[in-house]
Amino acid sequence: MKSSRTYPQRREAHRSVRPTEALEEDCCGECCSCSCCSRRAVCVSTLVLTGLALTATGVAVALFFGIPKQPPVSRECRTHQNGSGFLCDDRVTCLPPSLLCDGVHNCPSGADESRHMCSDLPNNLPSNLVFRCGNSHFWIFVDKKCNQINDCGDCSDEMGIYADCPPCGSQWWTCTPVEFQYCLCVPRSLCKDGRQNCYDWSDEYLCSGN
Repeated sequence: MKSSRTYPQRREAHRSVRPTEALEEDCCGECCSCSCCSRRAVCVSTLVLTGLALTATGVAVALFFGIPKQPPVSRECRTHQNGSGFLCDDRVTCLPPSLLCDGVHNCPSGADESRHMCSDLPNNLPSNLVFRCGNSHFWIFVDKKCNQINDCGDCSDEMGIYADCPPCGSQWWTCTPVEFQYCLCVPRSLCKDGRQNCYDWSDEYLCSGN
């Protein structure tokens, strides 16, 4: 006679995998493409570290080959007298060169008094604003050239081949001046003033004044 006793079923050696766990493993294989992934933080960390590594590599390559420099801002412009000028940051105001680094802010933003530019004159000035005198130790702002005044001290800014100045204008009398401050002519306002301004006295005998 068969026994009616029942025996408990043997448990399986291996725990069965629940559907949600299988889904987690599948979606984690795609690294965070599925919201059910239990290891999402690990995947995100991997992406962040990969991005940082690529950024560091890009910086290293840029430093090795040199980062391209931005082209300098052009400051060239023409003044109302059609001379070389300094263009302010507003891209409208054009200053005569002699107004630079004079302690007065003539540009709206003060660019004409830039600490860098004014700390080493004339080396930090735009080259088109500088005139080198015959004596290489001296220089003047280019708008001082050909103004009938001996700004260089050797008249190279009025008589030199590099100055290329036009003849004296109608307000000047051409002669060899006695006074050091003039080079090729004297102001007509000095004519017939009772003083010798030209070596040949032509300012007193020939010049008709204004």
